[in-house]
Amino acid sequence: MQARPVAVAVLDDYQAVARASGPWERLPASVEVVFFGDHLDDEDALVARLGRFHAIVAMRERTPLPRSLLARLPALELIVTTGMVNAAVDVEAARAQGVLVCGTGHAESATAELTWALILGLARHVHEEDAAVRAGGWQHTIGPELYGRTLGVIGLGRQGSRVAGYGAAFSMRVIAWSQNLDPGRASGLGVEAVATLEELLAQSDVVTIHVRLSERTRGLIGARELGLMRPDAYLVNTSRGPIVDEAALLEALEAGRIAGAALDVYDREPLPPDHPLRRAPNTVLTPHLGYVTEEGYALFYSQTVEDIEAFLAGAPVRVLS
Repeated sequence: MQARPVAVAVLDDYQAVARASGPWERLPASVEVVFFGDHLDDEDALVARLGRFHAIVAMRERTPLPRSLLARLPALELIVTTGMVNAAVDVEAARAQGVLVCGTGHAESATAELTWALILGLARHVHEEDAAVRAGGWQHTIGPELYGRTLGVIGLGRQGSRVAGYGAAFSMRVIAWSQNLDPGRASGLGVEAVATLEELLAQSDVVTIHVRLSERTRGLIGARELGLMRPDAYLVNTSRGPIVDEAALLEALEAGRIAGAALDVYDREPLPPDHPLRRAPNTVLTPHLGYVTEEGYALFYSQTVEDIEAFLAGAPVRVLS
């Protein structure tokens, strides 16, 4: 019996690397895979593009797949999201519509490594000095040594624990806080648990965020919290944008109430070209690169192909719904 045609849309392939990162050739000839390198925000435009596809491959949370959009995609049977958690996919709505949602593994250390690159770059003004050297200048800034200073880690899960370990390797005092932090586990990692977020903010030279976005953490760092940080302290966010109040952060940066911020995540992504953060002083901005590594993409897309193969065989794997 001839296999039925199946159309697969791979979304938000910004770097045009998805095709080379996965073994797509393993899929049957009846499977058509289309790679989209651009990003669409408008729901009507997404419906026009995706209406004929039976499967959608979502790269992390780049394109939200809410109930309203899913309801307008009657041909859809499968969503594969890179990673096993994606807050931008309405899994419950997909389940109600009979759409299967599957995930993949993820890179273990990528986000923690980027966090540390941002900490070092921010503290030593690497981005400013790079631009100055290219423009013909020489030695315009001075930054602190991290040795002996205090690293405050908000959230001591998988990524937070790795970042804490890197801090210890730099001979920093490492403290941590989260709503559910286990002091015993923190101690076992060589980390000092503090009782409140306020203590962490007041004591830290560098504050780095590693909690998931939820109703409890949305707006966790606002004007009050930024006001508790020292004027020579830095804020780093590689978790999710809405955990930090962007307007409050902009105000604190422009007023010089903190020394600087390094951000990999934003309320809206891609960050609009006219967004004021692009002009904010004392910042290092990266375009949500935390998970963007060669190894990570190879894992994402190889397991995406496995998910599609398993779906076609009627024995789905890594099911989220």
